[in-house]
Amino acid sequence: MATVPLLTDEQAGAEALATFDDIRAKRQTDHVNNFWRALAHDPAQLKAVWERLQAVMAPGALDPLVKEMIYVAVSVANGCSYCIHSHTAAARAKGMTPAMQAELLAVIAMAAQTNALATALQVPVDDRFLA
Repeated sequence: MATVPLLTDEQAGAEALATFDDIRAKRQTDHVNNFWRALAHDPAQLKAVWERLQAVMAPGALDPLVKEMIYVAVSVANGCSYCIHSHTAAARAKGMTPAMQAELLAVIAMAAQTNALATALQVPVDDRFLA
């Protein structure tokens, strides 16, 4: 359950509604995700996060599918169920296959294990890895 009500279009103010409309237009959908509806309580933050997300997730040096898969990995590490679900769906829409998802989860699990071991053992970083 959300800690704030998820604002409907009727409840959102004009500034938040303008961002909702931009989300719909850019995503070519009539759906506005719950995340955005929760952020609508602070229209300035809603707009800023939406604009930053578009910039970060746009095609660039990294392929959009790779970006979504990284987003899933970070979301798993942070324990964000919402983001795991929404970005897994986005990654699938961008072409992530079941085999790719399985491999991604194996990498996430491996990194979690080796990170925990290196942290527990307080292994010093090799000089050659330091920039």
